[in-house]
Amino acid sequence: MRSSSVAATLALNPLDPHSLLSTFGALGVFVVLFAETGLLIGFFLPGDSLLFTAGLLCTTSARSGLHLSLPAVLVAAAAGALLGAQAGYLIGRRGGPALLDRPDRPRLQQGVDRARAALDHYGTAKAIVLARFIPLVRTVLNPLAGTVGVPARVFTGWQVAGGLAWSLGVTLAGYGLGSRIPNIDRYLLPIVAVVVAVSLLPVLLEVRRSRASMRS
Repeated sequence: MRSSSVAATLALNPLDPHSLLSTFGALGVFVVLFAETGLLIGFFLPGDSLLFTAGLLCTTSARSGLHLSLPAVLVAAAAGALLGAQAGYLIGRRGGPALLDRPDRPRLQQGVDRARAALDHYGTAKAIVLARFIPLVRTVLNPLAGTVGVPARVFTGWQVAGGLAWSLGVTLAGYGLGSRIPNIDRYLLPIVAVVVAVSLLPVLLEVRRSRASMRS
């Protein structure tokens, strides 16, 4: 048992939501969401596809290879999203502008630029909520809000609203889809592959946009 557990951990692919969930279960949801929304090193983690896949896996049969508890996943998702964002805010508040001035990491710097643009364009409240649904931006906006001095009460209120809407909404969307497909176990891997591909679209579009702006 122990050797198989070690082998599974060594074979873990942090970019594959199915691999993360099969290794860590609901705990993996908490850890990934905390890292993605609270730590700048977590910008590459698959938050959207992980939540959707976790919701799907809550509809599989208990006898299948991987089945998750919906209440456990919802609690883990909400806790990871909310605590992660609050940690990111505190890191930005204490670290200051130097924390986000990273020309040596172009992708992260692009996320910072987009987060600043969102704050300027939409205002604090709407930007904090909308950022939850945009990969990379949701990673850097929280520390950015702390860096630029958004009041803690304002940030906390809106990040809780956005965090719950995102984490619970995406998870329940996956659960809803899985509940409507008979024998979801048979189609799980193809569906997960489609979810991962769709979740990568914003990243690919951003890369394309960045290359186009560099050429012009």
